Amino acid sequence: MAAARELRYESRRAVYGDLAYDLDREVREHALRHAGEAPRHPAAEKPAAPARPRTRVRSLTREQVRQHQKVSVLSFIGVCAAIGLAVLVLMGYIQLTAISSEVVDLQNQLKELQTENVSLTAQHEQMFDMSTVKEVAEAAGMSKPSGSQIYYIDLSEGDSAVVYQQEETNVLSRLLTSLNHGIYAVVEYFD
Repeated sequence: MAAARELRYESRRAVYGDLAYDLDREVREHALRHAGEAPRHPAAEKPAAPARPRTRVRSLTREQVRQHQKVSVLSFIGVCAAIGLAVLVLMGYIQLTAISSEVVDLQNQLKELQTENVSLTAQHEQMFDMSTVKEVAEAAGMSKPSGSQIYYIDLSEGDSAVVYQQEETNVLSRLLTSLNHGIYAVVEYFD
């Protein structure tokens, strides 16, 4: 390769005009020098060795120890809040399941009561059947009232009513009364 460089830039004289450096000159000179020789193949010179896979060996120069890390207060509070919210969601699902079960039970009870209402309504209509009532009344010994059993009340005279006026209460007693009613209402609400 060094000889090719020497041949390539051997003459450093300047050329003017339309002549340019002859860059293919060394290729021609090389072809002339080796004209009678047989061509060489790179594979023929060295037999190819079978390729072996390389094994990677990893060596540690020293032990790697992770330093003890401190847990921040905010991350602890965040984890506790997340756990608390998860517990609240689970409790909500438990209550929802219990309420759904109660709704199903109440719907079944409603269907039973509607069926019972239909049968009781039919019995009620039979009781107010006039022919049935007449038969039952005659069987019990009842009869239509006679004229001596009927009494009339005369309401033609005017009515009278007596109204007693309530005593005036002072402001303090009205305040105590309203406070008593308010406390009673609060206690009733929480019971």
